Amino acid sequence: MTWEERWHPLREEWIIIAAHRQHRPWHGETIEREDTPLPTFVSDCYLCPGNVRVSGKRNADYTGTYVFDNDHPCVGPDAPDEAAPANGLYRSQPARGIARVVCYSPRHNLTLAELEVSEIENLLRVWQQQYVDLGSHKGINHVLIFENKGEAVGVSNPHPHCQIYATNFVFKTIETEARVSQKHLAETGRVLFRDILKAERQDGRRIICENDSAIAFLPYFARYAYEVYVAPKQTHASLATLSREEICDFSAALKCLLVKLDNLWQIPFPYVMTLHQAPIAGNGDGFHFHIEIHPPLRQPNLLKYLAGPEIGGGNFLSDTSPEEKAAELIAQPDVHYKLSAHSLVTA
Repeated sequence: MTWEERWHPLREEWIIIAAHRQHRPWHGETIEREDTPLPTFVSDCYLCPGNVRVSGKRNADYTGTYVFDNDHPCVGPDAPDEAAPANGLYRSQPARGIARVVCYSPRHNLTLAELEVSEIENLLRVWQQQYVDLGSHKGINHVLIFENKGEAVGVSNPHPHCQIYATNFVFKTIETEARVSQKHLAETGRVLFRDILKAERQDGRRIICENDSAIAFLPYFARYAYEVYVAPKQTHASLATLSREEICDFSAALKCLLVKLDNLWQIPFPYVMTLHQAPIAGNGDGFHFHIEIHPPLRQPNLLKYLAGPEIGGGNFLSDTSPEEKAAELIAQPDVHYKLSAHSLVTA
């Protein structure tokens, strides 16, 4: 048995590692595997090409990526100003912004992991354009791009898509990351995330995929069992400044990682994926763009539930060893299991 705490430098918090708890007896809820194949088009899907959305607006007959304003935004450009108590303990302010949806593909049954690398490259360029466009709007201080994938994280529509929140505020995790990155740069003259990459490459055990300019790894301080990061090796405050070559390498690393996640249990692996980009306000000193993927499953049918230590105590407790989980992913083939199965059928 091991009891260990590991420091998470980007969040400034300790992670409790208790890997021996992974196989403890479990009599709670489990996740049922969904094996029913999805069709390429669903007539009542709000995201499929040509269909009418809940707002009454009709999607274009798109053939690649497709971007539209969210019909149920969590922020809006016309958020009302509410009078807050003067000098009071309780305060409020308007949550202004723009919310958009990006469909990855017209195919209802195609996940990000199943896109071709060239299609992922195109998606990254769309993300670049959206970041620049939305970041140029008056009053926008941050652009958060994220994907929630799978019923395990509460997604009701499996059509491959992500969301973008361009807001007048900066989300807490990004705010903390920007602050600690600036502090580290001021104190050491080095970029914090580059120091993390150096430590990961020196150790080597948790690197899942790597090419000339991009790297994917399961960090030393991972909170979830299969939490993984993808990053360019050179520092960029956001996706917007990546070169064409870096986009190509980043897409290949992301594709490799997502395929390995799916191959682990031969399921469309559920996750929350977030692009960590510097706030628009400020110069982004020390901030290193990267993608974080947080899968909720710790076993094929078991969720990582947040309970007393996380919700009540405020410290994340990991039931697994980052080194063991990284080894499982490294061992997975680079070809998606659906393609492998198709090859066996047609051989």
